[in-house]
Amino acid sequence: MIELPPRAASLRRFWFGGDRATRFRGAWFRKDPAFDAELRHRFSDDMGLARAGRLESWQTSPAGCVALLLLLDQLPRNLHRGFPDAFSSDAQARAVADAAIARGFDRELPVIERVFVYLPFEHSEAMVDQQRSLALFGALPVAAPGFDAQAHAMAMSAARRHLEIIERFGRFPHRNPALGRATTPAEDAFLREPFSAF
Repeated sequence: MIELPPRAASLRRFWFGGDRATRFRGAWFRKDPAFDAELRHRFSDDMGLARAGRLESWQTSPAGCVALLLLLDQLPRNLHRGFPDAFSSDAQARAVADAAIARGFDRELPVIERVFVYLPFEHSEAMVDQQRSLALFGALPVAAPGFDAQAHAMAMSAARRHLEIIERFGRFPHRNPALGRATTPAEDAFLREPFSAF
């Protein structure tokens, strides 16, 4: 068994609330200033190293891949809300996720952790990635330890919603201000609707 680097282990314990997640945490998918502040204090340097390509050795194990994906895909969204940096390592995250899936690492992980291997595809504005996201989430067990039918339904609903928005607009309109993109009248109307942003 490959030993997890100490920083990777520390991040995983913090993110999952222990060595193994047993449920979705609310702070993962909503704005939580206290959670974000703790992430910044404890792991912003690690995120910088990951973005610089200096933590690629973490990819030698399934757990290490999850930790690296947290640094490339999740932490930027927590620490750079409303700014372009929130999305600047998305391509790196997709490459790590793709490699992990190719090696079968995702299937060695608890289902709740597999979610974080698949999220980089859900976060993409490319239709091919959205289609892959939906297929990956659709293949998750409907009920598994730490991932019940309700969690499965939530994951599938989010994957479908992301794909529908890309089908409709070719991009996520709620990112427009952060990325300096002009919002079209149709997007503006859409952004006034519930569940138009993530």
